[in-house]
Amino acid sequence: MRRILTGLLLLLTATVAAAQAQRTEAAGLRFSVPKEWTRVPAPSDMRAAQYQLPRAAGDAADGELVLFFFGKGKGGGTQENLERWYGQLTQPDGKATRDVAVVTIRTINGLKVTAVDVAGTYVGMAGMGGESATKPGSRMLAAVVEGDAGPWFFKAVGPEKTMALAKSGFDALIASLEAHQ
Repeated sequence: MRRILTGLLLLLTATVAAAQAQRTEAAGLRFSVPKEWTRVPAPSDMRAAQYQLPRAAGDAADGELVLFFFGKGKGGGTQENLERWYGQLTQPDGKATRDVAVVTIRTINGLKVTAVDVAGTYVGMAGMGGESATKPGSRMLAAVVEGDAGPWFFKAVGPEKTMALAKSGFDALIASLEAHQ
């Protein structure tokens, strides 16, 4: 009985999330994003889509989600990207970011998705044309999506409270992924 109730609760949660999301596509992927996320112009061709994630009460900044696509077979492998993302955060206790990151791997609609969730001080992509100001109390939700026409890279960064609010939307986005031509 408990298993049935858990299943029904998950189905209801997914149905509510789907009703509060909008379906979109970019760079050969279809996916759903929460209606509260605002699509904004991407400043470069490498950014296939970019969204502003509304800030949580008390946070000084919004979060940002970017879908990067460099072309079929380009952009590096999964481990290479995880290491790059780990290098964009430092830990206040000096631990290695890879040691505190939560990594999950699953297959969604035939796409292999490796996702990472990690908090720390965001140091950005200094020296690569990205933001370089350090931001303590940040959190990153990111994923490498592997498929025939990929890979694709989702990266969301912002204040910890903002990203905690965005986590369910990020998870729903990942669960909604589909490749398309």
